Amino acid sequence: MRRPKTLLALGLAASALAVGAWTVSADAGAPEKSTLLVSAPLSAANGQIVAMRRLSESQYRSAIADIFGPDITVAGRFEPVVRPVGDLIASGSSDAAISPAGLEQFDAMARVIAAQVFNEAHRLQFSDCTPADPAAADAACASRILTSLGRYIFRRPLTAEEQAFYVKLAGSGAGPTKSFYKGVELALAAMLTSPSFLYIIETAEPDPAQPGELRLDNYSRATRLAMTLWNTTPNDMLLDAAAAGALTDQAKLEAIANRMTQSPRMEAGVRAFFADMLKFEKFDEMAKDPVIYPYFNQDVLKALPEQMLRTISDHLLTRNGDYRDLFTTRRTFMTRALGGVYQVRVPVSDGWVPYEFSPADDRAGLLGQAGFLALYSHSGRSSPTLRGRAIRELMMCQPVPNPPGNVNFTAVQDTENKAMPTARIRLSAHNSDPVCAACHKITDPPGLSLEKFDGIGKYRAAENGAPIDINGALGSAKFSGGVGLGQAMNASGATTQCVASRALEYTTGRVVSDETLVQATEKAFAAKGYGIRSLFFQVMTSPQNWRVPKSAPVGATRVSLNR
Repeated sequence: MRRPKTLLALGLAASALAVGAWTVSADAGAPEKSTLLVSAPLSAANGQIVAMRRLSESQYRSAIADIFGPDITVAGRFEPVVRPVGDLIASGSSDAAISPAGLEQFDAMARVIAAQVFNEAHRLQFSDCTPADPAAADAACASRILTSLGRYIFRRPLTAEEQAFYVKLAGSGAGPTKSFYKGVELALAAMLTSPSFLYIIETAEPDPAQPGELRLDNYSRATRLAMTLWNTTPNDMLLDAAAAGALTDQAKLEAIANRMTQSPRMEAGVRAFFADMLKFEKFDEMAKDPVIYPYFNQDVLKALPEQMLRTISDHLLTRNGDYRDLFTTRRTFMTRALGGVYQVRVPVSDGWVPYEFSPADDRAGLLGQAGFLALYSHSGRSSPTLRGRAIRELMMCQPVPNPPGNVNFTAVQDTENKAMPTARIRLSAHNSDPVCAACHKITDPPGLSLEKFDGIGKYRAAENGAPIDINGALGSAKFSGGVGLGQAMNASGATTQCVASRALEYTTGRVVSDETLVQATEKAFAAKGYGIRSLFFQVMTSPQNWRVPKSAPVGATRVSLNR
């Protein structure tokens, strides 16, 4: 149905006003950009805005489903959040810009969502009153509807000024369209384009335990708990606890965090965390040469990240397993599409079935799965260097420098050279340059242990007819093959310290530079048998993690808006 011109015009004005809570001002230091100045009235709390993080796509979708129901369709393109080098997307979202084109996309999605919410099939679910005249504005009824929805959308109660603004907007829409519900639809769309929805805005209050310092207030805590543990917006339980001041009471906070980490909804949070930690956005751009890898297709591509996430969830949540055993477990799940890659028979044509690799497969944990092996390979060949770098950086938090811009990759890329038939031989020739050798000594020893798996993770006994040497090393540990690598990773303290550090970064939205805090978190993690629930419980209940760093901005927060 074509939208009436009057409503379209009002919609454009409403979007401008909703985002006008974001005041645009020129940045004298960067003339090619402008900035959005978000001032205190944006928050309902009496405290100060100390942090802002843009919602991820999965958080946006989960929030809409939880607020309005899973049958409400979210259609549109999400402007990606850029990952900072070496960090999580969760910390990059603190500096995430929304371009004008991106804002138009959010506006279009908001209109589609609002139209569904207030269509005849759904409106009664969200309306606890009936307008006196469905063809006219009704400020009292609109206020009841929008105030109730606004609490979930903004993750806090609306201020009096916000209530007045959105009720007035609903009235402005109802007049020209002669429809009360078109008016509240317009107001809802404006709410969904507000920075109070699109950004997680954290506000602080004075910390009575630390005079002169700040701590996050109750509503900010409710949002952080929900977004971290369940990857969604706060529900009634959390919002009611925030209203009662329970989330700044340590005993009550611990009880709620314990309940949340034991909930089945924890799976959504764990999936989102590991998708960020392991850079799953790279699957969106992964491509393989179909001539070299005929088993690779779209069904396989779709299944690769899901297999890894199912393995993670099953081991860490269903089985309450030790995090370290993610590198040695043989349990996973399989589909018919993946059966071709792994060269195993899958008895069902549709869906997932449990599967356990045999010791002869030399596949251990996440590093033996096709998802990891394919993601960290080139389009037409495997890459011990990419795999080794991913192991070091993603699993052990050990940064590896980028190669110099003038490196000659001819030797390592010449896979048809019969004089250098294997990757190990080609890398040896390539690493004759001391500048290259320094980094390759870090990455290649663990990566070479996985060379019996090709660029999509399929097993091969030889390369170019030559036997493959799968001896590897990780620090002082020497081993052979994927199983040996998994055991070395299991025994390395760097893996558990890394995941503890990433959990802190993911939760707070900033890189944690306090080594004492990381070590204390890892120690508590170890004391509880390296369970993922205990790790996030520790992170979410540590008073230190609710305190506002002294370097955090106070008052207005600036978020760049690309022109």
